[in-house]
Amino acid sequence: MSSEPPPDAAAASSAGDLAADLSSATISKKQLKKDARKAEKAEKAAQRQQQQPQADADDPFAANYGDVPVEEIQSKTISGRVWTDVGGLDEAAAGRSVLIRGAAQAIRPVSKKMAFVVLRESMSTVQCVLVSSADAGVSTQMVRFATSLSKESIVDVEGVVSLPKEPLKATTQQVEIQVRKIYCINRAIPTLPINLEDASRSEAEIEKAEQAGEKLVRVGQDTRLNYRAIDLRTPANQAIFRIQCQVENKFREYFLSKNFVGIHSPKLIAGSSEGGAAVFKLQYNGQPACLAQSPQLYKQMAICGGFERVFEVGPVFRAENSNTHRHLCEFVGLDAEMEIKEHYFEVCDIIDGLFVAIFKHLNENCKKELETINRQYPFEPLKYLEKTLKLTYEEGIQMLKEAGTEIEPMGDLNTEAEKKLGRLVKEKYGTEFFILYRYPLAVRPFYTMPCYDNPAYSNSFDVFIRGEEIISGAQRIHLPELLTKRATECGIDASTISSYIESFSYGAPPHGGFGVGLERVVMLFCALNNIRKTSLFPRDPQRLVP
Repeated sequence: MSSEPPPDAAAASSAGDLAADLSSATISKKQLKKDARKAEKAEKAAQRQQQQPQADADDPFAANYGDVPVEEIQSKTISGRVWTDVGGLDEAAAGRSVLIRGAAQAIRPVSKKMAFVVLRESMSTVQCVLVSSADAGVSTQMVRFATSLSKESIVDVEGVVSLPKEPLKATTQQVEIQVRKIYCINRAIPTLPINLEDASRSEAEIEKAEQAGEKLVRVGQDTRLNYRAIDLRTPANQAIFRIQCQVENKFREYFLSKNFVGIHSPKLIAGSSEGGAAVFKLQYNGQPACLAQSPQLYKQMAICGGFERVFEVGPVFRAENSNTHRHLCEFVGLDAEMEIKEHYFEVCDIIDGLFVAIFKHLNENCKKELETINRQYPFEPLKYLEKTLKLTYEEGIQMLKEAGTEIEPMGDLNTEAEKKLGRLVKEKYGTEFFILYRYPLAVRPFYTMPCYDNPAYSNSFDVFIRGEEIISGAQRIHLPELLTKRATECGIDASTISSYIESFSYGAPPHGGFGVGLERVVMLFCALNNIRKTSLFPRDPQRLVP
């Protein structure tokens, strides 16, 4: 019997061999390209290494400086070394050896034998001094290495704390580090897209320089946001988000002290939570859904669930095409809901206590942060009363009318009217924080309780800081029949919120609550001109990255 395969099998075998050869050729080409890319990268890395002064083999102090190899920062070992916080360096540390890590904010060569490096850690900066000396273990090569570092590179410094002869103006810490060792952990690119020094200047500094004939770079808002990771390093931004953290913490602390329970409501919902069309729509497993405009419906259902008092800190989504200084498509909502025994002023009293506590806390415990913000974005401290002022909507309208501003009697206040009312209230009552209550029902959400004496008005309120609204709140409708009627009147399909309405048919106590945007509170307390300054990575109609 012949051992040769039949013609068809031979052809198939040849075709298979050819396919295998082609496949191998393709793989080889891919591999060659891959190897070429690797070689190119290695060559570029080598070139960079050659351009960057490294420890000289002939330098007796070569071990005291250099770029740290990658493997040494891959969680290789636990050395037991202790780092000192830059912010903790003071006169009491003089004479002590310390190890610090920070970003190289400024590098200034004085001569071949001397250089200064300013390291920054969070909001604190310290001056590090390198002086070539055999006794100190510092060589001229080490000084050259330090001056070769690119700004914003991450650096470890070991040295001895000393007191300067003259006060230091360029750093927060009034001590120096006499450098004994310096290592680069990670080099920043040589040319950054924005200069931190430029991004940290106040408008007043820029204008003063221009008057003197000096042209300084003004970093625009879009540029800042495009390179937010660098922009966030400015002292003012470091302070702004520390203030924001304190506001959120105080919010939680206050509500917990008043027996509120923290909750987390869903952000994917079947229908609108506020009414209107400003929702982000999406498909949820084949059915239409949207992102929650607020936790409103669910925090009310929690009250129906017997929790009595609840609060939430979470994201809120608004699909409004509002390119204004105070609107975002996503923000952090601070929400609360509570049972009412007799009057919705019980909610207003909680707000009064909450914000007075927040303002006091910031003024007493965040002086450093407020001063830092003030240097780049000057502002006057917020004026407020120990007992928050309450005015009716009609009183506010009358104040505006007497000042020459006509407002539609049953309409909502526009931004211009709000700001003017804020100025009038400040002049008359000496406060920039007040509550305006008893709004017309037509300008409030469907779930707002009408007034007992005039259904054209509602048991609702807004709260203002510096003439801008930060809070909307009200007594809610807890009667299912009235709630259904109001939803229909406001153009909401009651079937999409049937579970919400139904929850009130099981027995629900009178209740009320409010919502406030965290970013807007910080913006207005610090009198900043744009809410994007208080949003870590803002989302507005034009921005989805970074």
